[in-house]
Amino acid sequence: MSKGTEKQATERLIEQLAAGRIGRRDFLAGAAALGLSAVATSALMSGSARAAEPKRGGRLRQALRGGATTDTLDGAALLDTHNINTSWQVRSCLTEVTPDGEVIGELAEDWEVSPDATQWVFTLRKDVEFHNGKTLDANDVLYSINHHRGPDSKSGASGVVDGIEDIKADGKNKVVFTLSSGIADFPYLLSDYHLVIAIAGTEGPEWDKGIGTGPFILTDWEPGVRSAGKRNPNYFKEGRPYFDEVESLNIADVAARMNALRTGEVDLIEEPDFKTIKLLGQIDGLRVMQIAGDKHFTVPMRTDTAPFDNKDVRLALKYAVDREALLQTVLQGHGYLGNDHPISRNQRFFATGLEQRHYDPDKAKFHLNQAGLSELSVELFTAEIFTGAVDAAVLYQAHAAPAGITIEVNRRPTDGYWSDVWMQKPWCMCYWQGRPTVDWMFSAGYAADAAWNDTYWKNERFNQLLVAARAELDDDLRGDMYSEMQAIVRNDGGTVIPMFGNYIIGASDRVQTPEKIAGNWNFDGDKNTERWWFA
Repeated sequence: MSKGTEKQATERLIEQLAAGRIGRRDFLAGAAALGLSAVATSALMSGSARAAEPKRGGRLRQALRGGATTDTLDGAALLDTHNINTSWQVRSCLTEVTPDGEVIGELAEDWEVSPDATQWVFTLRKDVEFHNGKTLDANDVLYSINHHRGPDSKSGASGVVDGIEDIKADGKNKVVFTLSSGIADFPYLLSDYHLVIAIAGTEGPEWDKGIGTGPFILTDWEPGVRSAGKRNPNYFKEGRPYFDEVESLNIADVAARMNALRTGEVDLIEEPDFKTIKLLGQIDGLRVMQIAGDKHFTVPMRTDTAPFDNKDVRLALKYAVDREALLQTVLQGHGYLGNDHPISRNQRFFATGLEQRHYDPDKAKFHLNQAGLSELSVELFTAEIFTGAVDAAVLYQAHAAPAGITIEVNRRPTDGYWSDVWMQKPWCMCYWQGRPTVDWMFSAGYAADAAWNDTYWKNERFNQLLVAARAELDDDLRGDMYSEMQAIVRNDGGTVIPMFGNYIIGASDRVQTPEKIAGNWNFDGDKNTERWWFA
């Protein structure tokens, strides 16, 4: 076969796969007949899955995790993938983060900022409608943002909106934010999944009706079980969404999710079993997507509770975990080592100069002795809140023993874990999806007064730097401050962060995606239902 003929045959093969006219098995057979290598074939398949132009139609069925019977679609109470993904199906924010990591307007058309970054004026898109026909106006934005403010707020976004001193309407289509100090990243903060915009006056059970401006109209909501929606014909983003309908099942058990994908019950699953992920990609009609992001796995200690109120006890536990073993065993290498602070290495202002902490039972013993202890016995609460969470706790138990630390693993059900265990028990397994900016991550989970400060940690120097850095417009100075803050969290903070993980998705070959997929949250920034389509 000539090179020209071979090229034409390869192009036809790719077009057939992209259009859905042939499956994975036929594609592989055709590639082999053309003499293409395994590497070339893999690259072609990866590219062809994203080659087709978006088209409308079909019902996307996805198996997510993280749901609970206590879930609500109240933006202030969103906690995990199932309700976050569902919320963004039906509601929108003022801004959104693109797959390239840039911030753009969503309900906001554009914005202006004062030279000191303390005043921001957002202009809303005109003629945006809620699902019930009401037109979006500035009062809806004021109400929705104020829902998270105030000294008694329990919202997960309370730390994010803490810097807002005043918010007011300027006519129907402009919103003016006055901040207590400058925030250079403020438009990023308004893309927080908690800060979805609802109709002014939405309260209590009204949140669960899901009335918003999002790509889908809610048709079913069973907390912790499933949600469903149909395309919003008046969605303000032209051409989107592509699916006619979407159904999101909450399936906590990884084996059940894998089986649902294999049997064709669903088209997408979150977090396949890492141990058998290679086998999944070899099944005809299925593929595995892997996206690097900011997701990290944590083991938070309540620093207001003994023995975790002692810095040396915290350091002992940080040295007593073999993070390399956890990465290879729990994540099967699909990630990289954590260094006991939450900033990912692909983020701007990541502190490259910090020494990587490694497993060292002798150093763990040293810090126990510094705390006046020769041994330590502690209880670690866990549940299968992420694939391998229970295994991670059991491995940690084994790692800590040589340091004279006895860990009792207390396994709990996944349902109710976020309300009954996390931030309630002194020590537990946890994970964070991460945040697009350093300030956002620190403000959400490490500021002294943040609602999700799950270690109850307060460090005066850290909190001074947090305020100063967010207003600093000189990148060099800002970078120095963020490096110091990462070091403070690493050495004094109350959480063990052994590893960062890639987002991994199992999918039918029918599911098509854009060429670039966002890594700021799982599932393309949890915007997959409006950005993806069927072949």
